[in-house]
Amino acid sequence: MPKAAKTFRPKGWTAPARNADSRPNFRRRGYGAAWDKARLVFIAAHPLCVECERKGLLVAAYAVDHIVPHRGDMKVFWDYDNWQSLCRSCHARKSRSEQLGPARGGGGSNP
Repeated sequence: MPKAAKTFRPKGWTAPARNADSRPNFRRRGYGAAWDKARLVFIAAHPLCVECERKGLLVAAYAVDHIVPHRGDMKVFWDYDNWQSLCRSCHARKSRSEQLGPARGGGGSNP
């Protein structure tokens, strides 16, 4: 059976410490088992990417996206009217836009 390649790390190397202002992991941000179930139900009811549909394309949805970012607010997080189905590329584009902003290559064309 093949072995994983060894990772080179200089002697004395330690993993960088996380900033106090760094983002919690996805489970701590609310994406647990309840979200997994809700996501599957939503995708079953809305199987196509809404951004691609606006362009006249039929592309299967991959993600349930929060139209307005919840920023940790669980009321906004669980607001069903704030959800939309997006394909992988549209979701990545929207997420990049939200993280970097339109001036830094995020595009900013999504609401």
